[in-house]
Amino acid sequence: MSLWRQEGEGLAHYGLGHDSLARYGRAHGGLAAVLCLFYVLAPATASAGFDHELARDDRGIWSRSYQTDLQDAVIAAEIGGALWFGNDNELGHTFWQTMDSSLISGVAALGMKRAFGRARPNQGNDPNAWFRGGCCESFPSGEVTLQASFVTPLIVNYAKEHPWIWALEALPVYDAIGRLKSQAHWQTDVIAGWALGTGIGYWTTRWKTPLTVQVLPGGLSVGISKRF
Repeated sequence: MSLWRQEGEGLAHYGLGHDSLARYGRAHGGLAAVLCLFYVLAPATASAGFDHELARDDRGIWSRSYQTDLQDAVIAAEIGGALWFGNDNELGHTFWQTMDSSLISGVAALGMKRAFGRARPNQGNDPNAWFRGGCCESFPSGEVTLQASFVTPLIVNYAKEHPWIWALEALPVYDAIGRLKSQAHWQTDVIAGWALGTGIGYWTTRWKTPLTVQVLPGGLSVGISKRF
């Protein structure tokens, strides 16, 4: 398994060349521009009829309990994987990156929710209800942001040798559909959440040392598995 780094000792040290970086960059390098454009155009898109409320469906796999279970499982996987494998392990290092990604994108999503104050579909069924204050936090979807921020470092670091890992994108897709069916978000909310989580997830893979490793006590990043 290879890791993807651009700082410090260089990409070659981690067994991943510039061609892979270029391929992923072509696929995701425009995310920042897409995000900026999206936040400018989202209200206009809503006005044009793209955003619409879906019929409520919380049966079977769309049950709200499954969505919250997935959220809890992802958080547990990030923390458990990081602490168990440690930052010196390839997979462990990736889990520390997912923690960075989720924390940063989560704070960003919360700030945007407060700034945009968009009403949810179940708060009046008006996709043009922006800047309504603290009552309304629809844009972007925090849960879709979490799922995208979790899967992106794993995809960046392992997709070259294990293409099947792209299947992890099913997690944010599932969560996005579930949030729409719960009438908790508009279409542009979940798209923005995916873009935010993906963009920040890719960004965190470019740091040699994850931010959480730098901030937390050094013993936490050693890896519990190495102590046995």
